[in-house]
Amino acid sequence: MPNVLHVGCGSSTIAQMPGDFRDGSWRELRFDIDPTYNPDFIGTMLDMNAVASDSVDALYSSHNIEHVFAHEVDVVLREFRRVIKPEGFVTITCPDLESVARHIADGRLEDPLYVSPSGPISALDIFYGHGAAIARGETYMAHRTGFTAKTLGEHARRAGFATFGVRARPKNFDLWMVATKTPVARDTLLDLFRRYTRS
Repeated sequence: MPNVLHVGCGSSTIAQMPGDFRDGSWRELRFDIDPTYNPDFIGTMLDMNAVASDSVDALYSSHNIEHVFAHEVDVVLREFRRVIKPEGFVTITCPDLESVARHIADGRLEDPLYVSPSGPISALDIFYGHGAAIARGETYMAHRTGFTAKTLGEHARRAGFATFGVRARPKNFDLWMVATKTPVARDTLLDLFRRYTRS
């Protein structure tokens, strides 16, 4: 059974992952900085030495990469690339600042753009982190960097991924990226997008 490393899992499980990760054929390995979530591995995205190189078939990370500083992004992506097997792939989703910026330009900085399970989310929350959570003392919810489709792809290239693609979902204010350690054909990459993202 292939395994997927769920980075920054928090309380989420494989049941919240997209597409074919939920088809019963994948085994979830959980990675988080917080031991109260009972992860299989405890650590930070900057130093995932608890996970052996070339050891997982896939890696999934949802809304985590924006929590590191801009100069640390390539380090994180290199760690993601290191732990996947040569034929493995990475699925990442994060906020799309380009789509959010349109609402800011329209004067909607603090207006709710949508309602999440945590409550209303504004452009300010997407740029800097969920304000209500930060106000409660959850400062780890602060965002330290951000991405557009172009910049996320540039980081993937610098981190050494052989093949990658990024898609924006402007209505959802998010980006989805699939990246592979070794080169794959365009049709293969498109199939990975279809099966393992919400784009």
